[in-house]
Amino acid sequence: MPPWYATFVLPYFYGGSQTWGETESKLTAGRVPASLRAHAATPPGQSPGITASLGNMAQRQRLDPGMRAVGVTEFGGPEALRIVELPGPVAGPGQVRIRVHAAAVNPTDTGVRSGARPDLYKDVPPPYVPGMDAAGVLEQIGEGTSTDLRIGDHVMAIVVPAGSHGAYSERIAVPAESVARVPAGASDVAAATLPMNGLTVRLALDVLGLRPGQTLAVTGAAGAVGGYAVQLAKAEGLFVIADASPADEQLVTDLGADVVVRRGEDFSEQVREASPDGADGVIDAALLNDAVVAAVRDRGRIATLHGFRGEEERGIAFYPVLVRSYAHEQSKLDRLRQQAEDGILTLRVARTFPAEQAAEAHRILEAGGTRGRLVLEF
Repeated sequence: MPPWYATFVLPYFYGGSQTWGETESKLTAGRVPASLRAHAATPPGQSPGITASLGNMAQRQRLDPGMRAVGVTEFGGPEALRIVELPGPVAGPGQVRIRVHAAAVNPTDTGVRSGARPDLYKDVPPPYVPGMDAAGVLEQIGEGTSTDLRIGDHVMAIVVPAGSHGAYSERIAVPAESVARVPAGASDVAAATLPMNGLTVRLALDVLGLRPGQTLAVTGAAGAVGGYAVQLAKAEGLFVIADASPADEQLVTDLGADVVVRRGEDFSEQVREASPDGADGVIDAALLNDAVVAAVRDRGRIATLHGFRGEEERGIAFYPVLVRSYAHEQSKLDRLRQQAEDGILTLRVARTFPAEQAAEAHRILEAGGTRGRLVLEF
């Protein structure tokens, strides 16, 4: 196994280092995506005979003419982002290629830019291209790919970034299972706000497993993930307690929250005032971490982002949500499309930027207070 595979690809899917024996057993169990098995299943010292995939990147055995992307050659602040020229991808078997018109700017993108996990990039050459949300026009279907999508369709995709493969690109090739049509009546810009954020919430609700009538508390409810959490939870018959600043109270109410509490470190106390026995579950989109534990009843459940897992107490279960595990869940992405068409989900765009102004988009995102998503246009 080449060193970059063990240090970069495997942590993306399993959250830690892997030995060859562990990898082989997970291959046998079917836990490695098909697009990676050809390389991963080849024992060290042997060649699989093809160019390996990183994340859900396209095989680059053949190349289209060059394309523009936004990335970094050295990690740093927003100013490190720049336009880079890259070879264009070609859709391989099981993949489609998208001419990207819009890429959402998400907090996770800032980690790629800043090199928050430098160990993951040790053996991967720059440039590093961020981006997990893309929307645009489908322009190529890989040989043997089974899909009902057609060339010319406006589509949206969740992207697993790796090396120079990220959504901040004019073109991107991804598994067909990572793609769905843009909601009818929505622009590519609006649709780009949905895949990663929507699937994050879908995964959180799935792992919490709450029943209609139970209570869900949501932090960061005015943001993209929190807003989708409120709307999807209400669609599933949950009673929702959500936080907001005074300026965002009406927004969160309009999203459907049954009770709106003040945003802050006393979130748990306020939830207990509204629901004395405690919430059945929490989606912690604001990353309050330990500060939400007291909001949950005994044997309640907490879905966390960024891998947080608190101390076990009162039988409370923590579920760190890693959206990459849903990157191939096409049926769930298509359900989100339908829910947007039905008005269950509101696609919120805060502001758009030409790709050349990606640095400014990152500055605004990191300053905080953005409602909806910032989106780059290509």
